[in-house]
Amino acid sequence: MPAELLIHQLSRLYTMAPDADGLGEVADASVAFSDGQLVYVGPASGAPDAMEVIDGRGLIGMPGLVDCHTHAVWAGSRADEFAQRLAGARYSDILEAGGGILSTVRHTRAADAATLTASARGRLAGMRRRGVTTVEIKSGYGLTPNSEARILRAARAASDIIRVVPTFLGAHTVPTEYRGDRAAYVRQVIEQQLPLCAPLAACIDVYCDRGAFTVEESVAILSAGKAAGLKVKAHAEQVAYTGIAAAAAELGAVSVEHLERLDAAGVAALAAHGTVAVLLPGAQLYLKDSAPPVAALREAGVPMAVATDLNPGSSPVHDLWTAATLACILQGMTIAEAALGITRHAGMALGRVDLGWLGTGSVADLALFAPPPGEPPTISSLIQHMGGSRAVLVIQDGRRIYEPGVDSLDR
Repeated sequence: MPAELLIHQLSRLYTMAPDADGLGEVADASVAFSDGQLVYVGPASGAPDAMEVIDGRGLIGMPGLVDCHTHAVWAGSRADEFAQRLAGARYSDILEAGGGILSTVRHTRAADAATLTASARGRLAGMRRRGVTTVEIKSGYGLTPNSEARILRAARAASDIIRVVPTFLGAHTVPTEYRGDRAAYVRQVIEQQLPLCAPLAACIDVYCDRGAFTVEESVAILSAGKAAGLKVKAHAEQVAYTGIAAAAAELGAVSVEHLERLDAAGVAALAAHGTVAVLLPGAQLYLKDSAPPVAALREAGVPMAVATDLNPGSSPVHDLWTAATLACILQGMTIAEAALGITRHAGMALGRVDLGWLGTGSVADLALFAPPPGEPPTISSLIQHMGGSRAVLVIQDGRRIYEPGVDSLDR
């Protein structure tokens, strides 16, 4: 029986498979699909017959990319705050004065479900053009039971564009109406938001930092989410050191994220518990911050993922390739680490060991790229040339979901 679709004679294929050497690089490679499944990955010489064959010569093949940390459902703009930060205002000061996240909360609460879904679909279509097939989307711009649920429903509705992993982040910040009673808001997150949002989410997250939630509050919220069946994640050690990275790892967190102020004990905890470190160089760049301790994470054997942190304020970065380039330049990652960071390690950061690689047991996602003009067909070329990598074909679950000029959202 021939395969349904064969991508034949790719100049380079990077499988990112767990059992592969390095990035699983294969020259003159082919990939075949049938019934939504991956049925062949390997040298072109061994490829099966197929009903449809696409010539891959001159192209680079990779597993569908995974953006494992975004806030891609929001309404409103924070361009004015960008100008304030350029003039010297600190992000945490803007938040504590009622701006930042709270500004987006006001606009998002006022937006209806159709508006939130439409804008999210547009953002995800941009990701798809760059080869992303899976995106994590956090809530956190509603901060009431109904508005948090509305954000998660909008995220799920946008999954007709690419695969969405929804994360409940009711503990993003304390809303204005609860600033005089933090304990009451923590109770609301646990007792009212969580029961409504847990069925809509795969993970739970919390922003533990100066001006946000304490370690004690965060552990209580994450523990309740874990008891509700959600995978644990945490915004950790970004603006100020809190100790939440180690505490979350001890709770079994699949990932902790940001980590600019991660200490040695935190690194050791991540290594001991198999927790992925998610690096967000866009936020580091926009906030003019220091880098996470990449060398220490590397030495400890902690898997490192890279994500855009797409949001309207601290990281309005829509391109995962740009994040990979910045991770190398600003944070000291190698090209191989950055490549794994936007593929297999990013899947691990979502608790999905089937994402971000190609082989037996993986999802059937493939993205094809042409190298920049005059460059060789290698992943080094894609990462060196910042923002220049647009896919020529994207396959998710064995079916084509993006081709330039064919997609109605291609703009």
